[in-house]
Amino acid sequence: DLEDLPPFIDHLNQIKVDALIISDLGVIKEVQKHSLIPIHLSTQATCLNSWGAKLWKKMGVTRIIVGRECSIKQAQKLKRETELEVEMFIHGSMCMAYSGNCVISNFTQGRDSNRGGCAHSCRFQYSIQDEEKKKKRQSRYFMSSKDLNGLDYLDQYIDAGIDSIKVEGRMKSELYAGTISKVYSDALTHFRNSGSIKEKVDEYQRELDKITHREYAPVNLIEKANFLSVFNEREHTKSIFDNAGLVIATSEKSMIIKVKNMIKENDFVEILRFNDDPIALNTSSLRDFSNNKVGKAKPNSLLRFDYIPGIEKHNIVRIKVISCG
Repeated sequence: DLEDLPPFIDHLNQIKVDALIISDLGVIKEVQKHSLIPIHLSTQATCLNSWGAKLWKKMGVTRIIVGRECSIKQAQKLKRETELEVEMFIHGSMCMAYSGNCVISNFTQGRDSNRGGCAHSCRFQYSIQDEEKKKKRQSRYFMSSKDLNGLDYLDQYIDAGIDSIKVEGRMKSELYAGTISKVYSDALTHFRNSGSIKEKVDEYQRELDKITHREYAPVNLIEKANFLSVFNEREHTKSIFDNAGLVIATSEKSMIIKVKNMIKENDFVEILRFNDDPIALNTSSLRDFSNNKVGKAKPNSLLRFDYIPGIEKHNIVRIKVISCG
């Protein structure tokens, strides 16, 4: 891979990316030969304390994305003692290994978790048997973790001086990443304006509950994760909405939506706006791109709607799949 790295770095220079997230020392050195782009240390480097961070600082790293095993207090101490920028996870799936260093997927299926190909081996059901005590075989999901949700602790992130909060996006849908990003962005904006999000927490949490997730937990944010952080259940979907499509064009009179999952007449469909509350679409009469009436729209087809003020290109469209009640 290192042979192909220099031309890729040249490309990154040309498109003027803000920073590069790296975990490998060799890659850091190669980047420094060809670029002045700031280097952020990946969470997969498992940097959990100021001693490690000081070493990476000498290597030219400007920001530490701390391992998910790090508490808010530990991240605060790391920042204070190194004067480096600190980025920290606040929401998403958790790994049973140190920050993505698990190799079960690679060993059993040839799918490398560090390249985004994880088979989620930790989510499988495994049998446990004590051969010495001849105990009966038991099946458990003992390696599966609950999902991280740090919404209730956002004020502590801010008080600790954390420079950036990170949400999981790898192997996730646009709806998942978009919803989480919007919720925490809205929460940060509200905090800046009022100094607290307490009166809005329930509203933000309802939005987070609408996307696919396992049971939520603070995991390592306050104290180390323990048996209460284990998600000992079969994988299942807890989602109220699914990704219905994307707004790909708008004009004064109309807007065009590219459909991802089938939309039928009278389905409950909403558009996620960047800086405001979701807005419902009237689906009592669907029209295709040519303005012909259709009863349903299949994936990759185009739908035309009358323009709604506040809707922008690239807004995500979501469809209700289960009852909120």
